[in-house]
Amino acid sequence: MLLITSELLVLVLAIVQASDGWIDWNYFALLSLFVQWTTLTSAALICLLRARLARMSTPRATLAISAIVLLDVLAFSLFADSVLHPQPGILDWQAIAKKLLLALLIVLMVLRYFYLQHQWQQQREAEMLAHLAALQARIQPHFLFNSMNTIASLIATDPEQAEEAVLDLSELFRASLRTGDQLIPLARELDLCKRYLAIESLRLGPRLQLEWHIAEGLEGQAIPPLTLQPLVENAVYHGIQPRQQGGTVRIEAEVRGNFVYLLVQNPKPEGTENLHKGNRMALSNIQARLQALFGEAAVLKHSHQGNVYTVTMRLPRITH
Repeated sequence: MLLITSELLVLVLAIVQASDGWIDWNYFALLSLFVQWTTLTSAALICLLRARLARMSTPRATLAISAIVLLDVLAFSLFADSVLHPQPGILDWQAIAKKLLLALLIVLMVLRYFYLQHQWQQQREAEMLAHLAALQARIQPHFLFNSMNTIASLIATDPEQAEEAVLDLSELFRASLRTGDQLIPLARELDLCKRYLAIESLRLGPRLQLEWHIAEGLEGQAIPPLTLQPLVENAVYHGIQPRQQGGTVRIEAEVRGNFVYLLVQNPKPEGTENLHKGNRMALSNIQARLQALFGEAAVLKHSHQGNVYTVTMRLPRITH
Protein backbone atom coordinates (compact mmCIF):
# COMPACT_ATOMS: atom_id res chain seq x y z
CA MET A 1 0.00 0.00 0.00
CA LEU A 2 2.83 2.39 0.86
CA LEU A 3 4.65 1.65 -2.40
CA ILE A 4 1.57 2.11 -4.57
CA THR A 5 0.47 5.27 -2.75
CA SER A 6 3.90 6.86 -2.94
CA GLU A 7 4.23 5.98 -6.62
CA LEU A 8 0.86 7.57 -7.37
CA LEU A 9 2.02 10.72 -5.57
CA VAL A 10 5.20 10.76 -7.69
CA LEU A 11 3.09 10.36 -10.83
CA VAL A 12 0.93 13.35 -9.87
CA LEU A 13 4.00 15.49 -9.19
CA ALA A 14 5.57 14.43 -12.50
CA ILE A 15 2.41 15.41 -14.36
CA VAL A 16 2.34 18.81 -12.65
CA GLN A 17 6.08 19.32 -13.32
CA ALA A 18 5.83 18.56 -17.05
CA SER A 19 6.06 21.63 -19.27
CA ASP A 20 5.79 19.69 -22.54
CA GLY A 21 3.55 16.66 -22.92
CA TRP A 22 1.66 14.86 -20.20
CA ILE A 23 4.52 13.77 -17.96
CA ASP A 24 8.17 14.61 -17.32
CA TRP A 25 9.70 11.13 -17.47
CA ASN A 26 13.15 12.17 -16.26
CA TYR A 27 11.65 13.88 -13.23
CA PHE A 28 9.38 10.90 -12.67
CA ALA A 29 12.30 8.43 -12.71
CA LEU A 30 14.51 10.42 -10.35
CA LEU A 31 11.73 11.28 -7.92
CA SER A 32 10.38 7.72 -7.98
CA LEU A 33 13.82 6.38 -7.05
CA PHE A 34 14.16 8.88 -4.22
CA VAL A 35 10.63 8.35 -2.83
CA GLN A 36 10.74 4.57 -2.99
CA TRP A 37 14.07 4.38 -1.15
CA THR A 38 12.93 6.78 1.56
CA THR A 39 9.60 4.97 1.92
CA LEU A 40 11.18 1.52 2.21
CA THR A 41 13.94 2.52 4.61
CA SER A 42 11.58 4.58 6.80
CA ALA A 43 9.11 1.69 6.98
CA ALA A 44 11.91 -0.72 7.85
CA LEU A 45 13.20 1.53 10.65
CA ILE A 46 9.71 1.99 12.09
CA CYS A 47 9.09 -1.78 12.00
CA LEU A 48 12.38 -2.43 13.81
CA LEU A 49 11.37 0.06 16.52
CA ARG A 50 7.74 -1.09 16.65
CA ALA A 51 7.96 -2.68 20.11
CA ARG A 52 9.47 0.48 21.61
CA LEU A 53 7.02 2.76 19.80
CA ALA A 54 4.08 0.69 21.04
CA ARG A 55 5.00 1.54 24.63
CA MET A 56 4.85 5.28 23.94
CA SER A 57 1.82 7.53 24.12
CA THR A 58 0.20 8.55 20.84
CA PRO A 59 1.74 12.08 20.74
CA ARG A 60 5.25 10.80 21.57
CA ALA A 61 4.99 7.98 19.02
CA THR A 62 3.85 10.51 16.41
CA LEU A 63 6.86 12.72 17.13
CA ALA A 64 9.24 9.75 17.04
CA ILE A 65 7.92 8.45 13.72
CA SER A 66 7.97 11.93 12.21
CA ALA A 67 11.59 12.39 13.34
CA ILE A 68 12.60 9.03 11.84
CA VAL A 69 11.05 9.87 8.48
CA LEU A 70 12.47 13.42 8.38
CA LEU A 71 15.98 12.22 9.23
CA ASP A 72 15.68 9.56 6.54
CA VAL A 73 14.48 12.10 3.98
CA LEU A 74 17.29 14.48 4.97
CA ALA A 75 19.93 11.77 4.58
CA PHE A 76 18.71 10.77 1.11
CA SER A 77 18.33 14.42 0.09
CA LEU A 78 21.95 15.13 0.99
CA PHE A 79 23.03 11.98 -0.83
CA ALA A 80 21.00 12.86 -3.93
CA ASP A 81 22.35 16.41 -4.02
CA SER A 82 25.93 15.16 -3.68
CA VAL A 83 25.36 12.86 -6.66
CA LEU A 84 23.54 15.42 -8.83
CA HIS A 85 25.80 18.32 -7.80
CA PRO A 86 29.26 16.84 -7.17
CA GLN A 87 30.82 20.28 -6.62
CA PRO A 88 31.59 20.64 -2.92
CA GLY A 89 29.64 23.22 -0.97
CA ILE A 90 26.76 23.42 -3.45
CA LEU A 91 23.56 22.31 -1.75
CA ASP A 92 20.07 23.43 -2.59
CA TRP A 93 18.82 23.93 0.97
CA GLN A 94 15.52 25.40 -0.21
CA ALA A 95 14.73 22.24 -2.21
CA ILE A 96 15.73 20.10 0.76
CA ALA A 97 13.48 22.14 3.07
CA LYS A 98 10.56 21.69 0.66
CA LYS A 99 11.12 17.93 0.66
CA LEU A 100 11.20 17.86 4.45
CA LEU A 101 7.99 19.90 4.68
CA LEU A 102 6.23 17.70 2.13
CA ALA A 103 7.43 14.56 3.91
CA LEU A 104 6.17 15.90 7.26
CA LEU A 105 2.71 16.67 5.85
CA ILE A 106 2.45 13.23 4.25
CA VAL A 107 3.57 11.46 7.44
CA LEU A 108 1.03 13.33 9.55
CA MET A 109 -1.77 12.49 7.11
CA VAL A 110 -0.79 8.81 7.01
CA LEU A 111 -0.55 8.59 10.80
CA ARG A 112 -3.94 10.28 11.11
CA TYR A 113 -5.41 7.73 8.71
CA PHE A 114 -3.99 4.78 10.68
CA TYR A 115 -5.16 6.30 13.96
CA LEU A 116 -8.73 6.63 12.68
CA GLN A 117 -8.57 3.08 11.33
CA HIS A 118 -7.45 1.84 14.75
CA GLN A 119 -10.26 3.73 16.51
CA TRP A 120 -12.81 2.36 14.05
CA GLN A 121 -11.52 -1.18 14.56
CA GLN A 122 -11.80 -0.88 18.34
CA GLN A 123 -15.34 0.47 18.06
CA ARG A 124 -16.28 -2.34 15.68
CA GLU A 125 -14.93 -4.98 18.08
CA ALA A 126 -16.83 -3.43 20.99
CA GLU A 127 -20.05 -3.40 18.97
CA MET A 128 -19.47 -7.01 17.92
CA LEU A 129 -19.00 -8.13 21.54
CA ALA A 130 -22.20 -6.34 22.58
CA HIS A 131 -24.02 -7.88 19.62
CA LEU A 132 -22.82 -11.39 20.46
CA ALA A 133 -23.87 -10.98 24.11
CA ALA A 134 -27.33 -9.83 23.02
CA LEU A 135 -27.73 -12.77 20.63
CA GLN A 136 -26.63 -15.25 23.26
CA ALA A 137 -29.08 -13.74 25.75
CA ARG A 138 -31.89 -14.20 23.23
CA ILE A 139 -31.04 -17.88 22.86
CA GLN A 140 -31.19 -18.62 26.60
CA PRO A 141 -35.01 -18.79 27.04
CA HIS A 142 -35.26 -21.03 23.99
CA PHE A 143 -33.92 -24.09 25.80
CA LEU A 144 -34.27 -23.21 29.51
CA PHE A 145 -38.06 -22.98 29.40
CA ASN A 146 -38.54 -26.53 28.08
CA SER A 147 -35.93 -27.93 30.50
CA MET A 148 -37.71 -26.44 33.50
CA ASN A 149 -40.99 -28.02 32.41
CA THR A 150 -39.28 -31.41 32.12
CA ILE A 151 -37.87 -31.18 35.65
CA ALA A 152 -41.23 -30.06 37.05
CA SER A 153 -42.89 -33.16 35.63
CA LEU A 154 -40.24 -35.44 37.23
CA ILE A 155 -40.29 -34.09 40.78
CA ALA A 156 -43.39 -36.03 41.84
CA THR A 157 -42.67 -39.28 39.98
CA ASP A 158 -38.87 -39.68 40.21
CA PRO A 159 -37.12 -37.28 42.64
CA GLU A 160 -33.67 -38.83 42.09
CA GLN A 161 -33.86 -38.39 38.36
CA ALA A 162 -35.19 -34.88 38.92
CA GLU A 163 -32.13 -34.12 41.06
CA GLU A 164 -29.80 -35.33 38.31
CA ALA A 165 -31.73 -33.24 35.82
CA VAL A 166 -31.32 -30.18 38.06
CA LEU A 167 -27.54 -30.76 38.07
CA ASP A 168 -27.55 -31.02 34.28
CA LEU A 169 -29.69 -27.91 34.02
CA SER A 170 -27.35 -26.01 36.33
CA GLU A 171 -24.54 -26.62 33.85
CA LEU A 172 -26.75 -25.27 31.08
CA PHE A 173 -27.52 -22.19 33.18
CA ARG A 174 -23.83 -21.72 33.89
CA ALA A 175 -23.02 -21.93 30.19
CA SER A 176 -25.78 -19.50 29.24
CA LEU A 177 -24.65 -16.96 31.85
CA ARG A 178 -20.97 -17.20 30.85
CA THR A 179 -21.23 -14.44 28.23
CA GLY A 180 -17.53 -13.57 28.31
CA ASP A 181 -16.52 -16.61 26.22
CA GLN A 182 -16.61 -15.97 22.50
CA LEU A 183 -15.26 -19.43 21.68
CA ILE A 184 -15.11 -22.68 23.64
CA PRO A 185 -13.77 -26.19 22.83
CA LEU A 186 -16.15 -28.44 20.95
CA ALA A 187 -15.86 -30.98 23.79
CA ARG A 188 -17.55 -28.54 26.18
CA GLU A 189 -20.36 -27.82 23.72
CA LEU A 190 -20.91 -31.56 23.19
CA ASP A 191 -21.08 -32.01 26.97
CA LEU A 192 -23.86 -29.41 27.10
CA CYS A 193 -25.70 -31.27 24.34
CA LYS A 194 -25.42 -34.55 26.26
CA ARG A 195 -26.73 -32.92 29.43
CA TYR A 196 -29.67 -31.46 27.56
CA LEU A 197 -30.43 -34.77 25.88
CA ALA A 198 -30.24 -36.52 29.25
CA ILE A 199 -33.04 -34.25 30.46
CA GLU A 200 -35.11 -34.86 27.34
CA SER A 201 -34.56 -38.61 27.54
CA LEU A 202 -36.20 -38.60 30.95
CA ARG A 203 -39.28 -37.04 29.41
CA LEU A 204 -39.44 -38.85 26.06
CA GLY A 205 -38.03 -42.24 27.11
CA PRO A 206 -37.49 -44.75 24.28
CA ARG A 207 -39.07 -42.37 21.79
CA LEU A 208 -35.76 -40.50 21.68
CA GLN A 209 -32.92 -42.45 20.06
CA LEU A 210 -29.43 -40.97 19.67
CA GLU A 211 -26.57 -41.60 17.27
CA TRP A 212 -23.19 -39.97 17.84
CA HIS A 213 -20.48 -39.89 15.18
CA ILE A 214 -17.72 -37.55 16.35
CA ALA A 215 -14.38 -37.79 14.56
CA GLU A 216 -11.29 -38.12 16.74
CA GLY A 217 -9.13 -35.11 17.41
CA LEU A 218 -11.95 -32.54 17.38
CA GLU A 219 -12.18 -32.05 21.14
CA GLY A 220 -10.32 -28.73 20.93
CA GLN A 221 -12.11 -27.35 17.87
CA ALA A 222 -13.22 -23.77 18.56
CA ILE A 223 -16.96 -23.17 18.47
CA PRO A 224 -19.17 -20.34 19.79
CA PRO A 225 -20.95 -21.38 22.98
CA LEU A 226 -24.58 -22.45 22.72
CA THR A 227 -24.61 -22.95 18.96
CA LEU A 228 -24.81 -26.74 18.60
CA GLN A 229 -27.05 -27.25 21.65
CA PRO A 230 -29.98 -25.19 20.27
CA LEU A 231 -29.78 -27.15 17.02
CA VAL A 232 -30.05 -30.39 19.00
CA GLU A 233 -33.01 -28.98 20.90
CA ASN A 234 -34.74 -28.02 17.66
CA ALA A 235 -34.21 -31.57 16.42
CA VAL A 236 -35.90 -32.97 19.53
CA TYR A 237 -38.67 -30.39 19.70
CA HIS A 238 -39.65 -30.48 16.00
CA GLY A 239 -38.56 -33.94 14.87
CA ILE A 240 -39.13 -36.22 17.87
CA GLN A 241 -41.71 -34.71 20.21
CA PRO A 242 -44.61 -34.45 17.68
CA ARG A 243 -44.20 -38.08 16.53
CA GLN A 244 -45.87 -40.81 18.55
CA GLN A 245 -43.26 -43.32 17.45
CA GLY A 246 -40.45 -40.91 18.13
CA GLY A 247 -37.27 -41.10 16.07
CA THR A 248 -33.51 -40.78 15.98
CA VAL A 249 -31.39 -37.67 16.38
CA ARG A 250 -28.03 -38.07 14.67
CA ILE A 251 -25.11 -35.80 15.57
CA GLU A 252 -21.97 -35.87 13.44
CA ALA A 253 -18.67 -33.99 13.41
CA GLU A 254 -15.97 -34.49 10.81
CA VAL A 255 -13.05 -32.68 9.19
CA ARG A 256 -12.97 -31.87 5.49
CA GLY A 257 -9.93 -29.93 4.41
CA ASN A 258 -9.62 -26.72 6.40
CA PHE A 259 -13.17 -26.91 7.74
CA VAL A 260 -15.09 -28.81 10.39
CA TYR A 261 -18.63 -29.90 9.54
CA LEU A 262 -21.25 -30.44 12.26
CA LEU A 263 -24.50 -32.15 11.28
CA VAL A 264 -27.70 -32.58 13.26
CA GLN A 265 -30.32 -34.83 11.65
CA ASN A 266 -33.83 -35.70 12.75
CA PRO A 267 -37.05 -37.01 11.19
CA LYS A 268 -38.73 -34.37 9.06
CA PRO A 269 -41.70 -32.74 10.85
CA GLU A 270 -45.07 -33.83 9.50
CA GLY A 271 -46.05 -30.39 8.30
CA THR A 272 -44.47 -26.98 7.91
CA GLU A 273 -46.59 -25.58 10.73
CA ASN A 274 -44.19 -27.22 13.18
CA LEU A 275 -41.36 -25.04 11.92
CA HIS A 276 -42.63 -22.06 13.88
CA LYS A 277 -41.06 -18.70 14.52
CA GLY A 278 -38.92 -19.93 17.42
CA ASN A 279 -37.05 -22.35 15.16
CA ARG A 280 -36.34 -19.67 12.56
CA MET A 281 -35.23 -17.27 15.29
CA ALA A 282 -32.79 -19.81 16.74
CA LEU A 283 -31.27 -20.51 13.32
CA SER A 284 -30.99 -16.81 12.45
CA ASN A 285 -29.36 -16.00 15.79
CA ILE A 286 -26.79 -18.77 15.39
CA GLN A 287 -26.10 -17.66 11.83
CA ALA A 288 -25.56 -14.06 13.01
CA ARG A 289 -23.11 -15.17 15.70
CA LEU A 290 -21.15 -17.32 13.25
CA GLN A 291 -20.94 -14.46 10.75
CA ALA A 292 -19.79 -12.02 13.44
CA LEU A 293 -16.98 -14.32 14.61
CA PHE A 294 -15.84 -16.09 11.44
CA GLY A 295 -17.25 -14.08 8.54
CA GLU A 296 -17.93 -15.88 5.27
CA ALA A 297 -15.85 -18.89 6.35
CA ALA A 298 -18.72 -20.10 8.58
CA VAL A 299 -21.93 -21.44 7.05
CA LEU A 300 -25.22 -22.62 8.56
CA LYS A 301 -27.78 -24.23 6.29
CA HIS A 302 -30.71 -26.61 6.58
CA SER A 303 -32.11 -29.08 4.07
CA HIS A 304 -34.38 -32.11 3.87
CA GLN A 305 -34.12 -35.26 1.81
CA GLY A 306 -36.91 -37.77 2.00
CA ASN A 307 -38.10 -37.80 5.59
CA VAL A 308 -34.79 -36.60 7.06
CA TYR A 309 -34.22 -32.98 8.07
CA THR A 310 -30.55 -31.89 8.33
CA VAL A 311 -28.90 -28.79 9.72
CA THR A 312 -25.26 -28.37 8.71
CA MET A 313 -22.77 -26.03 10.36
CA ARG A 314 -19.39 -25.36 8.75
CA LEU A 315 -16.61 -23.85 10.85
CA PRO A 316 -13.01 -23.01 9.98
CA ARG A 317 -10.55 -25.47 11.49
CA ILE A 318 -9.36 -23.57 14.57
CA THR A 319 -8.11 -25.08 17.81
CA HIS A 320 -9.22 -23.37 20.99
